[in-house]
Amino acid sequence: MTKTVLEIPAGEFKARCLKLMDEVRATRRPLVITKRGKPVAKLVPVEESEPQRSIFGCMKGTVTIHGDIIGPIEQDWHAERGILYVGEDEDQP
Repeated sequence: MTKTVLEIPAGEFKARCLKLMDEVRATRRPLVITKRGKPVAKLVPVEESEPQRSIFGCMKGTVTIHGDIIGPIEQDWHAERGILYVGEDEDQP
């Protein structure tokens, strides 16, 4: 299915531009604007895309909490013993 491209002189486009923009949107056919018979611009319909989802709340429902996340844990922290890196020898001063 080929869409025919309409051509219109710049003077006529200037006089009827709002109506022509509505027509391009409705028919989904591009419009070439000419000056002295030579194309100078092309009016094309905007490609419809899916609306952008908001970044806020986009992760809702993707996190699962297992157990108590507020209370203390029963594991010893490396930082409490002065160990800066995992795998560092615990016996060294």
